[in-house]
Amino acid sequence: MSVKPNGLARAAVRFKPASFAGTFVALMMSALIVAACGVLLETGLRASVPAERYADAPVVAAADQSARVVADTVDGPEETAYPLPDTARVDTGLAVKAAAVPGAATAVPDFTFPVRQGATGALTGHGWGSHAFTGTALTRGAAPHAGEVVLGATAARTARAVVGDTVVLETADGRTGFRVSGLAEAGPGDTTGGATAWFADAEASVLAGHPGKADAIAVMAEDGVDPDTLATAVGKALTGSGARALAGDDRGEVEDHGLAYARETLFAVGGSFGGIATLVAVFTAAGTVALSVGQRTREFALLRAVGATPRQIRRAVAAEALLVAPLAGLLGCLPGIGLAHWWFGQMQDRGAVPQAVDLHISGFPLLAAVGVGLLTALGAGWAAGRRPARIKPGQALAEASVERLRPGVVRTVLGLAAVAGGSTLAGVAASAAGSDAANASLGVVMLFMLAVALLGPVLARLCAALFGLVLRGGGASASLAAANSRTNARRLASAITPIVLAMAFASTLVFMHTSESHVASEQLRDGITADHVVTSPAGLPADAASRAARAPGVDAAVALLDTQVLVPVRGGGETSLQGTPTQGVSGSGAQLAKVQDLDVRDGSLNRLGPGRIAIDTTLATATKTGLGDELALLLPDGTKASPEVVAIYGRGLGLPAVTMDRASLDGHVTSPFAGTLLVSGGDAEPLGALGEVTDASGYALAQNVDREFGAWANYVMAGVLGGFAAVAAANTLVMTVLDRRRELITLRLVGSTRRQVLRMLGWESLLVSAAGVVLGTAIAMITLTPMMRGLTGESPHVPPLLYAAFAAAAVTLGLVAVTLPARAALRDRKD
Repeated sequence: MSVKPNGLARAAVRFKPASFAGTFVALMMSALIVAACGVLLETGLRASVPAERYADAPVVAAADQSARVVADTVDGPEETAYPLPDTARVDTGLAVKAAAVPGAATAVPDFTFPVRQGATGALTGHGWGSHAFTGTALTRGAAPHAGEVVLGATAARTARAVVGDTVVLETADGRTGFRVSGLAEAGPGDTTGGATAWFADAEASVLAGHPGKADAIAVMAEDGVDPDTLATAVGKALTGSGARALAGDDRGEVEDHGLAYARETLFAVGGSFGGIATLVAVFTAAGTVALSVGQRTREFALLRAVGATPRQIRRAVAAEALLVAPLAGLLGCLPGIGLAHWWFGQMQDRGAVPQAVDLHISGFPLLAAVGVGLLTALGAGWAAGRRPARIKPGQALAEASVERLRPGVVRTVLGLAAVAGGSTLAGVAASAAGSDAANASLGVVMLFMLAVALLGPVLARLCAALFGLVLRGGGASASLAAANSRTNARRLASAITPIVLAMAFASTLVFMHTSESHVASEQLRDGITADHVVTSPAGLPADAASRAARAPGVDAAVALLDTQVLVPVRGGGETSLQGTPTQGVSGSGAQLAKVQDLDVRDGSLNRLGPGRIAIDTTLATATKTGLGDELALLLPDGTKASPEVVAIYGRGLGLPAVTMDRASLDGHVTSPFAGTLLVSGGDAEPLGALGEVTDASGYALAQNVDREFGAWANYVMAGVLGGFAAVAAANTLVMTVLDRRRELITLRLVGSTRRQVLRMLGWESLLVSAAGVVLGTAIAMITLTPMMRGLTGESPHVPPLLYAAFAAAAVTLGLVAVTLPARAALRDRKD
């Protein structure tokens, strides 16, 4: 069938532009969403950072900074990479093998590690050999040997040290005095500036806490050697060692581990959320196109009566889509690019994406946005115009004058199937835990939204009958509104559906966060029983716990090292690695119990020690791990471990979900310094020398602020989806009112006053808004309840004022979207 615009299509768009304005807006908003998410997804696929520290090292050999899981699929083995929480390292001995490769001038093991200077000073430590590729140069003195250090300008000034002096520095190897052998000026590759200390390469790995291990090996090339060729040769020489040879922008991944997490974030926004947003956009746009076509059923019936063939009707509908959709898509792409720019910039400002990553914009996501809109318009138009095009002319005229009371059989069957599917998934989510519950719940909201769209006329008639009982007491205008709603259920359904969508998605996203935050805040508040909490941005001294324990009146002091481990979790038939917050404790389980109440449900913290851990009950359920079982996990640097579970506790959302002894993390984390010290008993004043002292409530407040800051992404996604749905709802309501000009003018002609007509429309708007809010709330609660039961073990937490704001926004939107066009339509008539 040719879809070249024919005379019918051109005439319809030219002489009745108002009929297509709503369709144009819906398709434009659809393109906006698809374009923005597509740009972010493409950026995630292409994201890279240029090498800075290794800019002058043509080749860098480093360990894979991701853990990989291979799953069997119908298309064969499929590998998924998960970023490691900390740095995976390589043997320093590989430098000898790399240096022996033809074309390599030298190979230098590189180390980067934190160093404490004094009470609060923080330095970055390196091996002196790194000066070969960073450009660092001595300004005074000589290179360091064992027991010596070269200080940067800032470090020397802070320590008030000159060449020959001795400075006391604390590393993973302990607190030691180092002789200052020289002063240096950091080169372009040392982005830490002057707050740097360089040590002898022979002892750098020990001071870093990883004896015999290096962060990476920088390979320098002989003159004229191609970096890619050298990388290939080095890779072959290091086969079987676990190291990869990288060149070009791939070197940036070694020094900036945030790139892997940035890709995950961009994939989550552009891919996962983008997929949902695209479905919602297509779903809404299709409904608007169907409404536009349905409003012209009478025109199609007349065309059929005067001799138009079914083929001409179908061709006209398709041609109208060709006339409207491409332009709407192109115009929607422009604000879509703007939204992607803003969104990406906000993620960079919040540290989720490195500043060195650039936003990639190409024609692919824009072409996809225009194509999706066009296909949506063609599909929805074909479906809506199929019946008026195929039935007999006389029957078409009869149906155009009276609304069909029953929906089609196919539509009813599909709607009931969606209800059944949503109910089944809700049951699955209720019996699942963790990510399984969350994944199942996403399907719940989508299926119930599909059911509302398919069974909309039936639901609208039920809502009209129910709310009509209330409207009967509101006078003549309210009674007329109820009657109108009952007899025009399809029109009512078209108006209700976008409000349901806005309420359901916004409530699900926002109240999911409020529920998690509420439970986490309660667990954190109840879990910290210490009298004093000591923190330090530079990390606490290694002996902070023992020094605090010696203070007068102190009953217990436990230092906590916060990190993450990767835990294999099976869900949806596949195994994934879940990043799990972990705390390494410096004392025994008995001491920990005096400063932290983990709400132990099974086992005892007294057995905590090497090879023995405690985990949260949600994690235990997700991994199907019980007391006495071994839990396979990956330590922060990717090292495999299978510790025994000796306790299961219930406060793993507000507090870390894994608790292990501090010694088990030695050699597997970059920073050996604990970030928090919990102290029971004693006074705060003696603890001031260790760091900033606060009480449990102050510490809990600071942790909650960080959690609220991290929830920004949820609110943005809710704003994007909710805002889009709100615009769609307003657009649909405006289209509906403008299509009723003749009806409104007839009411005026039979004696109704302008005020009575507007009041009737106001009651209709309240009915539409109330029905949308009730149905949207029901879908959100059906979705949230099993999800929160699986994630937190409790019911959803819905702040009353926030929910009232959502409901008020829906009602206000409905009133404004109905009243303004109605006033304009009534003003057009000359009294």
